[in-house]
Amino acid sequence: MKMESVRIVALREDRKRLLEHLQDSALIQVKKRDRSENGFSKVDMTSQMQVFERNVSLTETSLKILDEYVREKKGLLDSFKGRREIDPDEIGVIASNAGEVMTVCNRIISLNKKLTDNAAEKVRINTTLAQLEAWKNLDIPLNTQDTKSTAVFIGSLPSAYTEASLKERIAEENPKLEFESELVFSQNNITCFVLFAPISQKTMAEDVLRTLGFSKPMSPTSHTPKQKAERLNKQLIKIEAENDECIKEIISLADRREEIKTTQDYFRIRADKYNVINELDHTRHVFVINGYIPEEDSEKLRALCERVATCYVEFADAGDDAPVKLKNNRFSKPAQNILTMYAAPSKGDIDPTPILAFFFYFFFGMMFSDAGYGFLMVVVIGIVLKIFKPDERMRNNLKLFQYCGVSTMIWGLIFGSIFGDAPAALYNYFTGANVKMTEILPWPTLDPQKDALMLMIISIAFGLVHILVGMGCKFYICFKEKDYKAAFFDTGLWMLMLTGFAVLGVGMATTQTVMMIGAGIAIVSAVGLVLTQGRDKKGFGKVIGGLASLYDVTSYISDLLSYSRLLALGLTTGVMAQVFNMLSTMFGRSVVGLIFMIVIMLVGHAINIGLNALGSYVHTMRLQYVEMFSKFYEGGGEEFEPFSLNSKYIKIQEDK
Repeated sequence: MKMESVRIVALREDRKRLLEHLQDSALIQVKKRDRSENGFSKVDMTSQMQVFERNVSLTETSLKILDEYVREKKGLLDSFKGRREIDPDEIGVIASNAGEVMTVCNRIISLNKKLTDNAAEKVRINTTLAQLEAWKNLDIPLNTQDTKSTAVFIGSLPSAYTEASLKERIAEENPKLEFESELVFSQNNITCFVLFAPISQKTMAEDVLRTLGFSKPMSPTSHTPKQKAERLNKQLIKIEAENDECIKEIISLADRREEIKTTQDYFRIRADKYNVINELDHTRHVFVINGYIPEEDSEKLRALCERVATCYVEFADAGDDAPVKLKNNRFSKPAQNILTMYAAPSKGDIDPTPILAFFFYFFFGMMFSDAGYGFLMVVVIGIVLKIFKPDERMRNNLKLFQYCGVSTMIWGLIFGSIFGDAPAALYNYFTGANVKMTEILPWPTLDPQKDALMLMIISIAFGLVHILVGMGCKFYICFKEKDYKAAFFDTGLWMLMLTGFAVLGVGMATTQTVMMIGAGIAIVSAVGLVLTQGRDKKGFGKVIGGLASLYDVTSYISDLLSYSRLLALGLTTGVMAQVFNMLSTMFGRSVVGLIFMIVIMLVGHAINIGLNALGSYVHTMRLQYVEMFSKFYEGGGEEFEPFSLNSKYIKIQEDK
């Protein structure tokens, strides 16, 4: 879609009204400018914007906390639901209640902080209790001080001693030391004890204990260890009670979840508006908006601006830096998300969405290739679209798979696969007959197991068409840019050579005349490549460059072989379905056997759908990105992102 550059000059007193209408219309992408025009300046709204962004962050945090304690009830298909529609007048109500809702959010966050702090305190208390466990039999405080006549040492040694061996070890270290000791705890590699010595020998006692590896308790206290432990356990009980109260209050605030969501969107919308104001040029009386708009919306924008403000609107050529807005019909539009996942088209690119859409549906269906699975995709997605009315992006994703489902149905009928061979398996189960799918279906089919070679050839043939279409796009781009040499020599000759190889292959299976024609086309193309591919080089390099270019034929052969995955995944889907059907009928014709048959069929086909739908999606995407896009598509464009009501939970009803 062609883009235009737009410049809007309006009275500053109309700024609020005009920006609100522009945001609601989502027509214009505001251009970011590093510098203001002469005579203009920017208005710094950073502080206000940061307030709104902070509020968005606070609401997000509070919602996460609520989800942690009160999981929001969601159905299996709720992820397909669109945003909740609200009346435009409801925004005013949301704004007036925003202060109260933010108070609720802050309360939720403070309660959660209390829980976090209490958790850390519990860890500290439990650590202290573990340290006190060894000292529980000590009947004096751990920080007992020296008296006038006696030095007191309370601590531990990194070895296990008995009371006798401890006294012997200390005496061995210094026989002159006079002391009394009391063993408190001894186990494994630790001994806790109390030592008393004359105050005059305190230094001597310190030297002895230092030699033995003496260390003081990590949590000395003015109470006995038993008293300290009792106090700590009471603290734990108090913390648990506080936690219960905090959790109850958080749970009681869970019914404010919807208000928090709508308030979050309100602040998000306000933040976006103030972010735009930061980009505008201002004088004392007017302000200027510079941006981009699709050409087809230009008059709509002009009418809107003149209706809501006193302003001047002018349009100009958008230039090379303009963003890209894709416009496709209902058939192609669902594939736009696949394209933008790769890259938006640059100015020199064409929009490949229609081509991408056709081949994506085509190849997905060929890989998934089961009419029953395709029918389920079409029907289930149709019901979801009807009931849940998802947002545009989700709707496009669902429509993509619905179209893939149609293709899957068609290929399933071609391959004679309806939930594998379920019709034949069920008929044989209930009648005892031995019929095959080919006998049930009234049309001729291709069996991927029996006709594997034929399907391999067909897959590679489709791959050749796919590659040639990509190269044709490159030819068109070069021709449009008047780069005729690149169009004919770099692309056209390769297209001709690949066509020659295809005709040669057909001739090998049909007549010698066709084979000779194909060989002739390939040879003429090869000669043309040798003569033209080194045209930018000098002297003998022209010949070398031309000859070296023929090596690229191996790359094309490799690309063509990649399309064998069309056969491989199609074969996998059918074989797995048949295996599950066979397993389901192994328990005989009885009530138990019927129950097992239903369970195995349901579970087995669900597994098959999940695995092979994912495989078909991934490999189809790979064929588009790697095999076709590499032939012509550069990407790197900027996607059009209009100034709009960028909300997550609510959608304002359009003005009828």
